[in-house]
Amino acid sequence: MLAAVFASPVAEHLLRYGRDLGYDTMLVEPDPHRAAGLDALTGMPELSPSTDVVVTDHHRDELGPMLRDALQHEARWIGIMGNPRHAGPHVQALRDLGVDDVQIERVHRPIGLNIGSRTPPEIAIATLAGLVADRNGKPGGFEF
Repeated sequence: MLAAVFASPVAEHLLRYGRDLGYDTMLVEPDPHRAAGLDALTGMPELSPSTDVVVTDHHRDELGPMLRDALQHEARWIGIMGNPRHAGPHVQALRDLGVDDVQIERVHRPIGLNIGSRTPPEIAIATLAGLVADRNGKPGGFEF
């Protein structure tokens, strides 16, 4: 299962390409206005140990609660988009919610292979390639 959190152009491509790779996919969008007209869940569902979660926007107010809710499950992989040169806003958001550092360390950032991706389709491809590499126990070029 591939769960894209937050409706965004990257999420759209992740879900489309993820289906092509054989993932069952879901969009989780907590804002009912942004979810309107989309096939989206408004809350984090039960996540299985085979679920990969990708948070596609690190500027949303719901970032901390959505990650906290994902971390309450045994998802296989949880990651958040973001530039590796800047501190991840998710760390403080999770600490503010009382999430311990061991759980916070489960969140991968940056995500995807280092291919210099800039556009939503490129970011989705890099992210999915990284997930496939990780799922298959391969290094996949995550070094930045």
